[in-house]
Amino acid sequence: MKRTIKWNIAQKAELKWWQQYLKGKDVEAYHTWKRAYWQGILDKIAGSAPIREGMSILDAGCGPAGMFMQLPNCNVDALDPLLDEYEKNLPHFKRSMYANTTFHALPLEQYQTDKQYDIVFCMNAINHVSDIAFSYDLLAKMVKPGGKLVISIDAHNHNFFKHLFRMIPGDILHPHQYDLKEYSAFIIDRNCRILQTEKLKHEFFFDHYVQVAQKIS
Repeated sequence: MKRTIKWNIAQKAELKWWQQYLKGKDVEAYHTWKRAYWQGILDKIAGSAPIREGMSILDAGCGPAGMFMQLPNCNVDALDPLLDEYEKNLPHFKRSMYANTTFHALPLEQYQTDKQYDIVFCMNAINHVSDIAFSYDLLAKMVKPGGKLVISIDAHNHNFFKHLFRMIPGDILHPHQYDLKEYSAFIIDRNCRILQTEKLKHEFFFDHYVQVAQKIS
């Protein structure tokens, strides 16, 4: 895996962001809020990616409070390169809280498995990776034929700022800067059909979307 300077800086900034964001937040209250947040997204995509008991699920780039929190009846693998740092520095994340989840402290690009999953989630993470094209390759490969790939993205609204942010660290947490059409192409080019593109939040620079795709068997 090629670890770029931008990626290394972004990882350090990500840990600091979480430390600042969670500072002073009650653990139980935060968990309750976060589970409700994830359930809200699952409700929005229930028609295209329903969750069923016993499903095999990957939560790629899970962070300390990922989708794994709201999947207690599924068999979950969750991976993130900062998991050890999160557990050491954040009282809000302990592996022992999630008996049904196997955690892997790895970047997506280094996760090696022969498994294929019913659903692969990559939430708020794809523009944090080092090699985005290779990461999309891996995500699609790990979906069963006919299974679902669910990715949330911050998509640029303005070409000027997209190109500007690529040249300067205008968004230090995210090494990659793309618009919705470009993100969609990453999925379509990997033998997947987009079933749903749901806008979750509008902001000036970016709109936040979740995309659901089905792997073509």
